[in-house]
Order: sequence, then structure tokens, then C-alpha cells
Amino acid sequence: MRRRINYKKLTRRLIIILAILLVLFGILFFAFRNMALEQVLARVKTKVAERNAEFVVKEASFSGINGITMKGVSLSPNGAPQLLKIEEINTSLSLGHLLVGDVQLGTLHMKNGYVQMVRDSLGWNFRGLIRNKKDKDEEVTKDTDYADRAYSLLNKVLNLVPTDMELNNLELRVDDNGHKLNLKLDNTKLADNQLKSTLRITEDTISQTWKVNGMADPRGHKCDLKFFNSDTSRIVVPYVARRFNIKSGFDAINLKVDEIEMSGGELHIEGYASIKNFMVNNRRIASKDVVINNASFDYRLRLGERYIELDSASTVQLNKVKLHPYAKFSTEEDTIYQFKANIPKMQAQDFITSLPTGLFTHFEGMEAIGSFGYRLDFLFNKNKPNALVFDSTMEKDGLEITKYGAADLAKLNGTFTYRAMEDGRAQRAIVVGPSNPNYTPIGSVSPYLRKAVLTSEDPSFFRHRGFITEAFRQSIIQNIKTKKFSRGASTISMQLIKNVFLTREKTLSRKMEEILLVYILENQRVASKERMLEVYFNIIEWGPDVYGIGEASRYYFDKHPSSLTLDECVYLASIIPSPKKFMYKFDSTGNLKGFALRHDNYIKNIMLRRGIISAGDTIAQNGNINVTGRARNRLPLSREHIFVNDSINVDQFFENLGKLAY
Repeated sequence: MRRRINYKKLTRRLIIILAILLVLFGILFFAFRNMALEQVLARVKTKVAERNAEFVVKEASFSGINGITMKGVSLSPNGAPQLLKIEEINTSLSLGHLLVGDVQLGTLHMKNGYVQMVRDSLGWNFRGLIRNKKDKDEEVTKDTDYADRAYSLLNKVLNLVPTDMELNNLELRVDDNGHKLNLKLDNTKLADNQLKSTLRITEDTISQTWKVNGMADPRGHKCDLKFFNSDTSRIVVPYVARRFNIKSGFDAINLKVDEIEMSGGELHIEGYASIKNFMVNNRRIASKDVVINNASFDYRLRLGERYIELDSASTVQLNKVKLHPYAKFSTEEDTIYQFKANIPKMQAQDFITSLPTGLFTHFEGMEAIGSFGYRLDFLFNKNKPNALVFDSTMEKDGLEITKYGAADLAKLNGTFTYRAMEDGRAQRAIVVGPSNPNYTPIGSVSPYLRKAVLTSEDPSFFRHRGFITEAFRQSIIQNIKTKKFSRGASTISMQLIKNVFLTREKTLSRKMEEILLVYILENQRVASKERMLEVYFNIIEWGPDVYGIGEASRYYFDKHPSSLTLDECVYLASIIPSPKKFMYKFDSTGNLKGFALRHDNYIKNIMLRRGIISAGDTIAQNGNINVTGRARNRLPLSREHIFVNDSINVDQFFENLGKLAY
């Protein structure tokens, strides 16, 4: 007979055996846990010593079931100032997570200590403790899963944030070659998912007290925190002003994380961030403080195995302007960078009043009616750079400027005074109008010059509305390939705005104002194309202190602009990009050098192919020119060319004599 199994009895025995094992494990754990802790600390000390530093813990022991107490903790790099010193640390670990190799802090109480970061001529005092770039690069391969790697890193960081925390009298000290910053945590508490902290910031003569309040749930992967000053003044961001020459500050910041979740191999991160009265000042941005009253970012991030994506459901709001951005970096097949921006239809006046103060000074006081919407589409394939996509579209509905701001574009239609700016200084006044004897109406300019300048500078000037999309596209391709700004896409309209209304500052502010002003000039039809070209010819620089074609024609050839030959016109067009360096195009005989001749003939050939000029126009035009005006005094002539037509040019003689003596 088969024996019947008593499952109840077997279950009881298994439970008893399991209980005995747990008791034995508990006894062994409590008997040897301090020894195990000492071994762990010994391994840490060994690893730190390998990086030329000393890690010291004067006392360390377990307290309670999973609590650890450490006293006299310090970290000191060899030959450098001490990095860390803490009087006492009390923490607890989740044993369940620890058994599976995951460190998760439960509580953390720290008091009386500091972290000290010091940089001198040898570098930062923590430099030896950081893995070098080669070590880090070895971990990142082509097979790296972006979602998995990011989720793993976020989990490790959030697990080190305790659910119950109290920090008292702790400091972060920074000494960057004598520039000192001190951040002191008087008291920071995290309990029941509520965080409260007071930070005292001292830098040079600046002293601030920051408050951080809100919800923080590290295990639930959520937070809703607010940063603000204890009084009503603006928070000044420390350190960056001295280190990077960027002054910045804000009234308050709200940072919210609603979700960090891994689902179907895709990591989802969603949340919200906002800032009030953000101020930034840097010479590369603008010449004055730039202030944004209200800005927010409702973000939706997605990370997959081979891509990182900002979903188009995200929203950026800048005062009254709403923008839906989309961005994606993908290595699924090729390496692709993609960006899209969509501004839904909005009132033009709301857009103008929403512009950051200090960034668009020429728009202050401007008024408009109507509405518009805007779309931008950009895609760059690293392996197929010439297939770059750049598409910019604006949809208008009754859009009209009813009042101009500081930049009164309508002045282009009448007589006005122009002063070029050089090194921040205004040059001599040039009257753009009939009262100036050098002023040349467009009808009195040689047709060859008009054609040569348009061919060189802006062939589609009479067809475009301020911008050439394909030129922008080619400029972006070239700049990406060379990894620098080696090619621009400036049209005559842009050059006109830049010269008449803006300074020569190389700032983000000036470039953005240039783009918007050109759009208004061209699309509101403030001035005709003929008038724009006429003003352009009469204000641009053609040489050292030579402004306008009337002065230029006499300076180089001692004749009126209407009498210029084809070769003379092509030459004048060629020096527009660098008019002060015109003399380097000539050799010691007073003739154009080979590279200059090849360039000018190239331009003439383009004009011929496009039917702008005919073969008959090139008769007796071999590319050589004869500089007979005052410009000849600046040419690098040799001794035998000081004398002209068997007579002495006195001014030229003494100038070139000086060159030869030098």
C-alpha cells in the first residue's frame, strides 16, 4: 500500500525549520555584524587609499536592528586640504534591499561637519577621487540602453535619499583660488514626505537665507519643492558670477516630478518647473540685465533603448507666449538630432509684451494688431549631413505693426543721419539724403555695381522676404561640419538692419533683434526693395573711413559711381566683407594678386551664366583695375612704382618711403 502524505505535518515541520534558520541567521547577524561593518569600512579605506587619500572613521557600530552609527568621519586627500569632516552620522539601511545588493537608506541624521572643496594651482582637492574620463567611457558602449541606464542611475540616487532625515549645522565650503563661498544648513528635516530646509549663503559681501519647502517622496519617485528667499529680495545665484561672469537670480523656483516609471522598456519622466522674475546678465547675451517675469516648463520625457525624446505634449510658457517643443536624439539606425517648435495662434501684442525686458530693447513701446502662429522643423542626420531639414513657417492673420518702438523702421524712407559704430564708438555723421554731396540715388549707381553686389551678397534680394531658407540650411550644415561658426547666411536686408538700427555687439540680444526687425521690415513692406538697396549702397563701409558708394567711387577710382566699369564694380563688390583689408588684394606693382583676379573672374562668370550681363559687357574687361584715387596711397607699392606717369605723387611718395624704410 502506498503511504499517505500528511501535508499539514510536513508544512509545520518546514515552518519550524525555517524559523530555526531565521533565528540562527539573526544570531549570526547580530554576533558578526560589527565585524562585517569593520570589513566593509576597511575595503572603503583601501579603495580610497588607492586614490591617494585617507578615509577615517573613529567609531562605527550597529544600533538597533538595522541602524549604523559612525563618529569622527573624515576624508583627506594626500597633499591637499581636507575634503570632508563629520562629527556624527546615524543612519539605517533596508535589510531586504541590502540582501539583494541594493543600498537603500531609511533614516539619516548628521550633525556638525563640513564638505570643503578647494582649488589651487594644482587643481581641486577632490581631483584624485574622481574616475578619469577613460574609465567612464569604458562603461558606455554602442549597446548602452538609455532607458535602462537612466532608470538604474535614478534608482541608485533616489535610494540614497532617506525617507527620514535631519541635518544640523552642516556646511559646504568652496575656495576657488581665493574666491570663497559658504553654504550652511542650519536645519534640514524630511519626515512624512515633507521637506523643510534653511540655507545660509555667504559669498564676498553677499549674504542670503534661502528656504526650501515642499513634498519629497524618494521611494514614490515624486517631489514638489519650492525655493525662495526668506525676505522679499531676489535670490542671487552664487559662484557662477565670479567663475563664469554670469550674473543671475530669481524670486522663486518650483520643481515638481510627477512620475518616474519604467514601462515596456521605456522610461517615462513627467513633471513641471517654473521660475519667477529670472534675471541673467552676461556680455554674450545682452548689454544689460535680461528679466523674464514668469516662465514655466511642463515636461514629458521619454527614454527608450536607443533614443531620448521630449514629447510634443510638453509646454514652455514665457509670460503669455506658449511654445510646444519636440526634441529627439536617436541612435536606432543613424545618429539623428531632431527639434520642432510650435507656437499656436496668438495675439501679436501679447507676444510683444511677453518679450524679456533687456533682450529686445528696440521693441519696447511697439504696438501691433492681428495674430500669428509659428512652426519650426529641424532634423540633422550625422551620417547624412547634406540631408539636413530646416523649415520655418509663420501663419499670419491681420498682422500689422501700428506703432514702432526704439527702432523706427519708417525712417528709411526719408533723409536721416547715419553713424557707423566701431569698437563701441560712433563714427562721423553721414547724411543719407540729397544734402550730402556724396549721396548717390540708386538710378545714378552703375548697373554693373548693382548686379555685382547682388551676385556676391544676395542674389535673390528682390524675391525673398528678408531670409533665404536654403542659405540658412547650408550655413548650418557647414557650421556643424567645421564645428564652428565658419559661414553665415546674412542677406542685404539683414546687413541693412544691422548697420542702421543695431550696434556691432556680438550678443544673442542683437542677433534676435536683427531677425525680428528684418521680418517686420520685409513683411510689413516698410520700405521698397529699391529704397532699401539705395540706403544700403549709401551707408555701408567700403574702406577705412569710407562710407557710401559716392565716397568709395572717388576713393578708389576718382570718378562718379555712374561711370564705374564692370571690373571696377566687381572689385568693389568683392571688398564689402572686409573693406579695411582691401590693400592685401594688391601686389607690389599695384595690380590685383592672382587669388583676387580669380575671385573677380568667378563672379563675372556667374553673372554671365545667369544672363545678368552679356558677353559684350566683358569686352576689354580682363579683371585688372587701376586704382587712381586716394586708396593708391595705401597699396604696397615697390620703389619703382612710387613714381606715376613720370611725375611725383608727393603724398604717396612719403607714405611709401616710410613703408620701405620700415
